[in-house]
Amino acid sequence: MPTNVVSTSGRNPLAQKVKLSTIAEALGLSTATVSLALRDSPLVAEATRERIKEEARASGYIYNRRAASLRTSKSGIIGVCVHDMMNPFYGEILTAIERELDRQQHTFILCNHYDQLAKQRAFIDTMLQLGADGMIMSPAIGTPAADIRLAEENDLPVTLVARTVDGVEVPGFHGDDRRGMRLAVEHLIEKGHRRIAMVGGDDLTSTAREREAGYLAALEAADIEFKPEWRLKGARNRHGGFEAAPRLVALSPLPTAVVCYSDLVALGLMYGLSRAGLTPGEDIAVVGYDDIEEAEIATPSLTTVANGQSEVGRLAARSLLARLQGEDIPLGTQLITPTLRIRSSSEYRPFTLQRTEAASRHA
Repeated sequence: MPTNVVSTSGRNPLAQKVKLSTIAEALGLSTATVSLALRDSPLVAEATRERIKEEARASGYIYNRRAASLRTSKSGIIGVCVHDMMNPFYGEILTAIERELDRQQHTFILCNHYDQLAKQRAFIDTMLQLGADGMIMSPAIGTPAADIRLAEENDLPVTLVARTVDGVEVPGFHGDDRRGMRLAVEHLIEKGHRRIAMVGGDDLTSTAREREAGYLAALEAADIEFKPEWRLKGARNRHGGFEAAPRLVALSPLPTAVVCYSDLVALGLMYGLSRAGLTPGEDIAVVGYDDIEEAEIATPSLTTVANGQSEVGRLAARSLLARLQGEDIPLGTQLITPTLRIRSSSEYRPFTLQRTEAASRHA
């Protein structure tokens, strides 16, 4: 029999022989203690846990998740499905989710659905086949309630983030978009603006609908008549914001201020306005939404609404984990209170207001 046998499975044959009992015997501990330590149980002292893990690494032991899931009926896997992780808004939510899941030794598998229902449905099917413990998702545009119920009825509990789905009673977390956009518009009104446009978003997502409702409510409360041409729908990213700039500049009279569906739209719009010869923050005030990291370092720095992405991710993960542990979790949507971050991009004040103030100072 040749000694240089190569395993066709690609695995180290010797590593497969290492068992919990092998590690326990080498360290003079019980198999139960070794098992608990490798699962980071607080029942085992930290120093002992580290000693066991080091022995496991040295001996080539690999934790068999499949075998463990058969014993416990838990896989330790959480499915996370969002529109696009490259969007900083979702990136911040995912970072918070990961931190919380790490604390409970859960692994998450990520899917970007890009608002493609077929892709989202394929991911849900995969999570069901893998026996995942649960799912956190920002549902794709057009997600029917039946898709969420399918997961729930097959022991795959779902928690929603950022968006909602009508007709389902599951935990959900997102910012108070209506209130946040109203804060943004009220800030501009307080600075004297009366011609305020809104760029980006559409009627397809709950997020966009709520933000538009906040925009309209603020105008109505200030007795400002809404002009349909002020509402430039569609843009959802930088490129869309950039392309909206010529449409905005073509309006007559030109709005003195604009609120945007998101920071990405606002940043793209500012690039487009600059290309058109206008200086954001001087020639026209611009306000974004979400307070992504780039907003503070943009030129000019972007006034925006902090929407609590980190809090959304943290609460969503904690809620799902608590539900998996059998705790009673409130169903329905929990709104995170938004905060206005005032920066340079909204410093511009209409000339008429400046003139009025100057006259009063010299009176």
